Amino acid sequence: MGSTMIEKIIGRNVKRDVRPGDIVTVNVDRVMIHDIFIPFVADKFEEMGFQKLWEPDRVVLIYDHLVPASQVDDTRHFRVGNEFAGKHGMTHIHRSDGICHQLMTEAGYVKPGDIVFGTDSHTTTYGCVGAFSSGIGYTEMAGILGTGQLWVRVPETIKVTVTGTLPDNVTSKDVILTLIGDLGADGATYKALEFHGDTIENMSVASRMTMSNMAVEAGAKCALFEADEKTAEYCEMTLGEAEKSLAADADASYVREITYRAEEMVPVLACPSQVDKIRPVSELEGTPVDQVFIGSCTNGRLEDLMAAAAILKGKKVAPFVKLIVTPASRKIFNEAIENGTMQTLVEAGAIVTHPGCGLCCGRTGGILTDGERVVATNNRNFLGRMGTSKVEIYLASPKTAAATAIAGRITI
Repeated sequence: MGSTMIEKIIGRNVKRDVRPGDIVTVNVDRVMIHDIFIPFVADKFEEMGFQKLWEPDRVVLIYDHLVPASQVDDTRHFRVGNEFAGKHGMTHIHRSDGICHQLMTEAGYVKPGDIVFGTDSHTTTYGCVGAFSSGIGYTEMAGILGTGQLWVRVPETIKVTVTGTLPDNVTSKDVILTLIGDLGADGATYKALEFHGDTIENMSVASRMTMSNMAVEAGAKCALFEADEKTAEYCEMTLGEAEKSLAADADASYVREITYRAEEMVPVLACPSQVDKIRPVSELEGTPVDQVFIGSCTNGRLEDLMAAAAILKGKKVAPFVKLIVTPASRKIFNEAIENGTMQTLVEAGAIVTHPGCGLCCGRTGGILTDGERVVATNNRNFLGRMGTSKVEIYLASPKTAAATAIAGRITI
């Protein structure tokens, strides 16, 4: 019997064949800590009695959730992070360069076949380049910092195949939302999602990122895309036999298989206040909105901003509607300026913020209040996520979001 991608990645790391349910100790290739968790990681690291990091160059510290500071205590996180990094010789530190999950692949920290952990649930994002990546807590992170290792249970795998050509108004965000709706918020708990089909092959790495990012909303431990030439170009590398060998075998065993025809897919929304409460946009057309948000680690990449700009070009945001745009990184921000995308968004009436997590995580940059409704491109719509518990959050693709901003109501 053949092996799935996750079985091959873990097996290569531990140097033996593995099967779902096996508990193994892996050697970690890279870790990411963001500003919210660094004080807790530092305290636990000291409490465990460690004196030094196992390999400082494998640790990445990113300030993205709390910048710029919006509460007095935020600065404590910066101070503790700086002190910890200085004490232990950390060199990979990003202060306001962008969102952690964008930077980890954009800056070349993650490669196909790597095993990576981060102190954020959306660390599953790096599966877009064929890496096993998953979110962990600060105690587990402290343990890795001291030892370079972590035990994991080998996940079962759900195979998802998408074939055909997506309609013009349907994006990878609609694909992953549809899948989450079909699986349910716990339908992939501690399982790997493995994506296949010519629709997937034709997607950019950025589009794949959107899907791997949101896999955790169905409970997935990781979400994996086979590394191909697009991956190689994005990662600025040549795929060797080692990377190519990580593709799933034709006779691999899956706990479940799901197949979609791309032509049958439609634009969808995740409705308040569950990510798996999915409905076609057509069923909600005409619902008035107060705000539209385009950004986050889910849909703040250049292709997302360009897709929105193409719809907004020559038009204006509806009166009394706020359109907030947040690029996922400084690099993306600059690229959007250079190719005219940002100018188009601004001319349409967009409010542009610095690259970061602010509004998505409910800290800064457009927090809403009771009775307001927002259509957003981020990954979660839980109660109180972007303001008070009486804010209604709908999750959508950048195309749906842009069209909604012009109309002032949900539309496509």
